[in-house]
Amino acid sequence: MQQIMVSGTVAFLVSIFLTPVLIRYFTNRQLGQEIREEGLQSHLRKRGTPTMGGIAIIAGIVVAYVFTNILAMIQGVGGFTVSGLLVLGLTLGLGATGFADDFIKLYMNRNLGLNKTAKLVSQLAIALIFGFLVLQFPDENGLTPASTHLSFIRDIDTIDLGFGGSVFGIIVFLIFIYVVVSAWSNAVNITDGLDGLAAGTTAFVMGAYTLITFWQFRNSCDTAVEAGCYTVRDPLDLSVLCAAGLGATLGFLWWNAAPAKIFMGDTGSLALGGLVAGISVVSRTELLMVIIGALFVIEIASVAIQIGVFKTRGKRVFKMAPIHHHFEALGWAETTVTIRFWLIAIMAVLAGVGVFYSDWLHLAEV
Repeated sequence: MQQIMVSGTVAFLVSIFLTPVLIRYFTNRQLGQEIREEGLQSHLRKRGTPTMGGIAIIAGIVVAYVFTNILAMIQGVGGFTVSGLLVLGLTLGLGATGFADDFIKLYMNRNLGLNKTAKLVSQLAIALIFGFLVLQFPDENGLTPASTHLSFIRDIDTIDLGFGGSVFGIIVFLIFIYVVVSAWSNAVNITDGLDGLAAGTTAFVMGAYTLITFWQFRNSCDTAVEAGCYTVRDPLDLSVLCAAGLGATLGFLWWNAAPAKIFMGDTGSLALGGLVAGISVVSRTELLMVIIGALFVIEIASVAIQIGVFKTRGKRVFKMAPIHHHFEALGWAETTVTIRFWLIAIMAVLAGVGVFYSDWLHLAEV
């Protein structure tokens, strides 16, 4: 528990103090966000607001995670694990993709950053590398960071995406990992359209997973094989990483809350999407994450519905997609939309944690 508290605190402090430095840097160089003319007119006032604030979020996560694990090694109570490092690598890889996109927009005076092909290839390569590596590095019990089984609260033994380790099965598993990584990174990216919305929602999700992974650690099958135990390779280190994500997003939210003084940009949104995706895979809760991160699911689903219906029927379901802009177009104030969407996110998090705990409680009582 001490490691988790240290990680969250350090991440918060790094993020909250580094963010204003970035605000001054980008403001002094007149590097700010461009706003589409065809978008909501109320958002035009945001033109010129500094972006790439995701740098502070990533810095907070990295510094907190590294500092906490070095401290744990000095105290002889833990240290770096392959699961945590792989998820951190996925976060940094997607963050680098977002950074390249933001950099091109800001420093090369282009409205568009990386083209769709470059983003697709980058996400594909990063996801495939992550998918391959999470099946390596077995511990003394033969447990790897992830398994080829689809998982809800724990692995579903009857659904093996790897088909028993066959070549075709591994290809199917890698495709699944790509879908997971691409879906979550794009979902967080799409949600980042209102002041504080993506940062606040991610903080709720990371808070939930700090609890979940710590519970997995306290009830690990490595400690005692008993009813309800979890076969997760490095749950405590994952909890440290989730706490870092929680602290970093909260520190950034201090400056990103309406009226935002800085945006996280693709640097932050893609990185946080990678963090969400990676945690769901290595904690073996991919389907549970759909419940906990339901707001992200709603946001990306609204875009898919809007595009699908428009292309097939020539009609729009929403006034504007993603769905948070639909409510703005109906006349809701931006802060109203954000707060109400936060409430939805909190209810989804509570529901997910409740499902997780009820499963353990049921098995423990059997």
